[in-house]
Amino acid sequence: MSTFARIKAILGGSAGNLVEWYDWFAYSSTSLYFAAHFFPKGDATAQQLQTAAIFAAGFIARPAGAWLMGIYADRAGRRAALTLSVALMSLGSFAIAILPTFAQIGVLAQLGLLAARLVQGLSLGGEYGASATYMSEMAGKARRGFWSSFQYMSLIGGQVLALFVLVILQHVLSKADLAAWGWRIPFAIGGGLAIVVFWIRTGLDETKAYLNAATPTHERGRTMTLLREHSREFGIVMVLTAAGSLAFYAYTTYMQKFLVNTAGFSKDTGTAIMAAVLLAYMPLQPLVGWLSDKVGRKTTIAVGLGLGGLATYPVMTAISHSTSALMAFGLVMILVVCHSGYSAVNAVVKAELFPAHIRALGVSLPYALANALFGGTAEYVAGWLKQAKAESGFYLYVAAVMLVGAVAAVRLRNTNVTSLIADD
Repeated sequence: MSTFARIKAILGGSAGNLVEWYDWFAYSSTSLYFAAHFFPKGDATAQQLQTAAIFAAGFIARPAGAWLMGIYADRAGRRAALTLSVALMSLGSFAIAILPTFAQIGVLAQLGLLAARLVQGLSLGGEYGASATYMSEMAGKARRGFWSSFQYMSLIGGQVLALFVLVILQHVLSKADLAAWGWRIPFAIGGGLAIVVFWIRTGLDETKAYLNAATPTHERGRTMTLLREHSREFGIVMVLTAAGSLAFYAYTTYMQKFLVNTAGFSKDTGTAIMAAVLLAYMPLQPLVGWLSDKVGRKTTIAVGLGLGGLATYPVMTAISHSTSALMAFGLVMILVVCHSGYSAVNAVVKAELFPAHIRALGVSLPYALANALFGGTAEYVAGWLKQAKAESGFYLYVAAVMLVGAVAAVRLRNTNVTSLIADD
């Protein structure tokens, strides 16, 4: 494959991934504003806890989406799965944009919000595996770490875009208008962008790894084959994902609330700090991806998770007492720099563990299960411990899971050498 063709494929896959994750993160970035519309009872912490429960519920649908879309991607092709997933995300985003509030339709508003998040969960559950598989197969052996790192770069980019849209709205609209109806705008934008990406993805090339797989179509993407023949790899992906996802949601989506509700920053300042962090976080991904092609991907994951596990408790404690926005920015950056050791290469490492006929399902299903159990519940666990006056317990929880992930990474085989992705 020529360099131009590879760049075209990576950019095409990244654009869709960015929009999918923008739609997903628009919920968490605007929840400070719409929580009271759907859960009017209780104080701000109680309202955030209830919206966090809906956020976690979206993760419940992700394993189902990962399972169904993983099978579909292994049988119908990576491109077909990517196209279907973005269509579902568009539907969920538009639904939230027009959803009536609790004051208008009562508990049906809460059920509607839950239903929309479940649809988005189905979409994103399939997106990760299909996207990770597609971009890893298109990357090429020599620079697979570098090229595949754009998958997570676009994931972060989706969160940056969600925060950027919110920052613009905070400066264009009054606080009253933003709280009353302006929070709907990010969801409408996301639904429209997803339609554009749907059109882009219909023009993507299929990967050679999928097209050249010798396994008959009816034998591809079989769940029992995955569990029976690749149980060790299944477990490894779950452990690594548990550590990486929990840390990611603690350091990014929950951190925005943490800066406001614990450190005492204003909503605008908390949003600005996290926007700056994420902008700096993005270019770290290809740098670490490039490094992984030199030193080994298992090395960057083990070091990143290990250092992050050791740093989480003291750094989050320091953030909780910080009064300077610049200091808070620097402290959060320590955490995301550590996390980059995992985030930049996690997708390609998982893809390299499985043969082509089971790869999309093998990447997506254990990832989605671990993500639902650890990433999806991160904000809820943090909020529950805060209500129980034991917030520092969350720091210890994140640190412990990361250190377990670091041990698993040390025991991982060197996928730079043993990759099961056929080179083109």
